[in-house]
Amino acid sequence: MAKNVLIVDDNPCVRTALCELFSREGDFNVCGEAENGREAIEKAQQLYPDLIVTDLSMPILNGLEEARLLRQVMPSVPVIIYTNHSDPFVEKEARAAGAWAVISKSEGVATLIETARTFFEQIAA
Repeated sequence: MAKNVLIVDDNPCVRTALCELFSREGDFNVCGEAENGREAIEKAQQLYPDLIVTDLSMPILNGLEEARLLRQVMPSVPVIIYTNHSDPFVEKEARAAGAWAVISKSEGVATLIETARTFFEQIAA
């Protein structure tokens, strides 16, 4: 059964590209999108996604703040931060905030999708 993904990024071009790429994969379904962390939390509570893929740097509520709040309201939903700002400090902060993984946008979408699959394979095992 396809896993529902919520895509969060303040850049509409990135959001559209991620939605198209996840939709092409047979094991994922894009259930919604949001342009900032606050909107992401509202949509997550309405849509109950299986996974949230979010940017780090966004207005209103950034990816770290979003991950912290989501961990409180929806602790079972994994968050993957997909960012241009990937370094050991960001990764440590993201994990402390409750993110399951941090993927650099420079690694490409294939890495993002494989990371998402790995998460679901691990919880199924």
